[in-house]
Amino acid sequence: MLQVGLKGRSETVVTLANTAKTVGSGTLEVFATPMLVALMENAAIKALDLPEDQTSVGTYLDVRHLAATPVGMKVWAEAELIEIEGRKLVFKLMAYDEKEQIGEGKHERFIVNCEKFISKANSKLG
Repeated sequence: MLQVGLKGRSETVVTLANTAKTVGSGTLEVFATPMLVALMENAAIKALDLPEDQTSVGTYLDVRHLAATPVGMKVWAEAELIEIEGRKLVFKLMAYDEKEQIGEGKHERFIVNCEKFISKANSKLG
């Protein structure tokens, strides 16, 4: 059941594969901002337990990447559901590495029917 206060968490280790230099968002071998965003979105998804025919899709992100994290260090994101407006869900996001907070933000997701959503997306193909 959806309710304010639900929490999710996602973690990973910084490797060469998820650095800014590798993903093209910068030139340094530190945790890439796009990967931080993906980690935060994944934490929000993990907060939800939706029926099998439903999922949620991200529609809005406002994220601050506060500190760099080197290769080899663990990073994690936490999401808390803070608002429900019909099918719209609003999350507070926080991210950390082993030394400090590295990110924060706000994220909105919408609950959708899987089949209808894919059908509508595929209709763009003609």
